[in-house]
Amino acid sequence: MEWEAVIGCEVHCELSTKTKVFCPCEVRFGAEPNTLVCPVCLGMPGTLPVLNEQALVYAMRAAHALHCTVATHTKFDRKNYFYPDLPKGYQISQYDLPLSKVGWIDIGPPDRRKRIGITRVHLEEDTGKLLHEGADGESFLDMNRCGTPLIEIVSDPDLRTPDETFDYLKELRTTLLALGISDCNMEEGSLRCEPNVSIRPKGQAAFGTKTEIKNLNSFKNVRDALVYELERQRKLIESGGKVVQETLLWDAARGVTATMRSKESAHDYRYFPEPDLPPLNLSQQFIHDVLWSLPELPAVKRERYQRELGLPYYDSDVLVQEPEVARYFEETMNAGAPAKEASNWVMGEVLREAKDRKVEVGALPVTPARLAALIALVLGGTISVQAGREVFREMAATGGDPATIVEKKGLVQISDESALQSAVERAIAAHPQAAADVRAGKEKAMGAIVGAVMKETKGRANPKLASDLVRRTLGVS
Repeated sequence: MEWEAVIGCEVHCELSTKTKVFCPCEVRFGAEPNTLVCPVCLGMPGTLPVLNEQALVYAMRAAHALHCTVATHTKFDRKNYFYPDLPKGYQISQYDLPLSKVGWIDIGPPDRRKRIGITRVHLEEDTGKLLHEGADGESFLDMNRCGTPLIEIVSDPDLRTPDETFDYLKELRTTLLALGISDCNMEEGSLRCEPNVSIRPKGQAAFGTKTEIKNLNSFKNVRDALVYELERQRKLIESGGKVVQETLLWDAARGVTATMRSKESAHDYRYFPEPDLPPLNLSQQFIHDVLWSLPELPAVKRERYQRELGLPYYDSDVLVQEPEVARYFEETMNAGAPAKEASNWVMGEVLREAKDRKVEVGALPVTPARLAALIALVLGGTISVQAGREVFREMAATGGDPATIVEKKGLVQISDESALQSAVERAIAAHPQAAADVRAGKEKAMGAIVGAVMKETKGRANPKLASDLVRRTLGVS
C-alpha cells in the first residue's frame, strides 16, 4: 500500500521584548538562574498580570506577515496543567478567541512552490526550564523564562514530507527575523517546533492517528525525527499494530523517538477565561497602524531581487535568510558593485569569513563600501579573482583599503602578452599530455595548463589572456 504523510507544526517563538509579557521582569538569556523573577511571574497569591503592549504589537506583526486576520475582539485563557516548571499551575494563553487566524505562507522555489495554511497565531506566556544536570539524577528549576512572551504559530495539516516541513520552518524563521521580533535561536530555545505527524493510505481523506514530537532543537533534527517517525508508523500499521495518540521525545543520539506521555486534548487542560485580564478590543486603526509598520518581507524582497536585479532564485534566497546579509548586499550594490558580482562575493567570501569568525556579517572589518571597491578592482582587470580573494582575506584581518593592499602585496594583474608568453610556454612543456589533449579538442585539459601559469605568476596572470595565449601557442582556436 502507498502511504501519505500528514504533517502540521506548532511553533513557539519567544518575542524579543525588553520585559516579560505580564510583569516588568527583564527578558534575557543566560542570566544566573532564578534572578529575573518577581511575584507575578512566580504566581504568588494576590498578584495581578498586566499586558505588555509591545508583546501584543510583535504578535500582531507576525500575524500580519503570515496573512492572518487579526481579531478586533480577543481574550486570554487559563490553560490548566501541573508540571514543575509551571509555578502557577496554569499558563496564560489563548483558546477560543485567539489574536488571529486563517493565514498562509508560501514555501519552496518557483518550480515547486506550495502554500501552507496557518490556522492561528496567538500570544501566551512561556514556562520555566527544567535542568537535568544534577548528581544522582537530580533536576533543578530555573524560573527566569517564566512569563517570557511567546507567540504560538499553528499550521494547517498541509505538509506532506519532512523536506516540505524543513522548507516551511526555514521560511517561517526568515520571516520572523525580518520582522525584528525574535532572534529565532533554536539552541537557546527562542524558536521551538513541535510537529504533529500521521500517515494514511494515499487518496484517503480521513486523517490517521497523530503523534506529536518534542525536544527538537534544530531544523535538521525536525527532518530526521519526521523521517524516523513516518517509517515507524508505517511498519507498525503494516504489521497489524495501531498508532497511539501520544507525545514523543526525539533522541538525536540514538536517532529514535520515545514515548513521553499520552497526547492531551483541549478538554484535558480545562480552559476558562483568564479572570485577571480583561478582553482586548482592538480598533481597526490600531490594527492597520501595525500592518503599515511592517518592513519589506523576505518573500517580497526575494522576488524583487529576481525581477529588478536579475538575480537567480538561489542567490535571492540565500541573501534574504538573514536581514543583516540582505542589508550588507544592498549597501555593497549601492556603493557601485553590480548586483550579480556583489551577490557572488557576499555569498562566497563574506559569508564564509563570518561563519569562520562566528560573527554577523555586520561585525566584519570589511565594510560594504570597501567590498565594492575590491569588486571594482577585479572587474577592471587590475587584479585577478584569485588575487581578489587574497586581498579580501587581508581586508578581513586588518580592515585595510583594497587598493593599498594590492599595491603593498604587488598583486596587480599581468595583462602584458610578452610578460606572460614565456610562462605559457613553460606550462605547456611541463604538461605535454594536457597539451596533446587540448589539440585533440578536449577542452577540460586547458585547466591544467592555465593553472600552471597562474601558479607560476602567483595568481597575477590575467586568466583570459593566459587561456588565449595557450590556445594560440598550441595552434587551436
